[in-house]
Amino acid sequence: MDEPGISRARNAGAAAARGDYIAYIDDDAIAAPDWVAQMLCAITGTGGVPALIGGRILPLWEAPLPGWWPARLRGVLSIIETEGRGPYRGKSVPAGLEPYGANMVVHVATMRSVGGFATGIGRNGRVPLSDEDVQLAWRLQDAGYAVHFDSRIVVHHQIQAARLTPDWLLSRMYWQGASTVMTRRLLGEHGNVWRSLPRRLSVALLFLPAALLPRRSARLFALRWRLAYSLGFVRAALARLNA
Repeated sequence: MDEPGISRARNAGAAAARGDYIAYIDDDAIAAPDWVAQMLCAITGTGGVPALIGGRILPLWEAPLPGWWPARLRGVLSIIETEGRGPYRGKSVPAGLEPYGANMVVHVATMRSVGGFATGIGRNGRVPLSDEDVQLAWRLQDAGYAVHFDSRIVVHHQIQAARLTPDWLLSRMYWQGASTVMTRRLLGEHGNVWRSLPRRLSVALLFLPAALLPRRSARLFALRWRLAYSLGFVRAALARLNA
């Protein structure tokens, strides 16, 4: 494949697939011994033809998680520890739960019918955009297809020590803010972006002095990660005005 990018790579895999389903896993994740067996159970157990099923992603720590790390941001390390099963964005699973491409099985023909993973988002060289997996899941679900979570499908994700730093997390949250805008626009939720923009601008302006702290410092981190996210969101939202 000549063009870089995780979305293109995943689409290429789907294009080459010969079975009904394709399973995705990251190169730093290790599948549980019963990974495939549990996928088959999940597929047959939904009572239909699920378009996408996401599973649990349990951490394998290279170093302990620092005490300053916000509990609500464990997910940015591609960790999903929730147990249970049911449709995403439904009553059977926690609100806010999202599928990650590190542990996902997708119905190939249905994925192709909606255009696959969006190539405008997702990791591409040194640009750490994300949410290409979430965007695909919500696009499928909004089109009326079954999109489920099933915690019986498990992989173990290796968490590198180099990621457990304030500098890495601030960068990750900045690009997450930008990814959120791009995902909402790809889903046709332009109004959602503009309604959120005044709040993100306010947060950016209010917390901007915290940016004077060294990026390696964990001081005032509750303010600084929100600042980073808001700056990424605002930049991506206003970029459309300058296009």
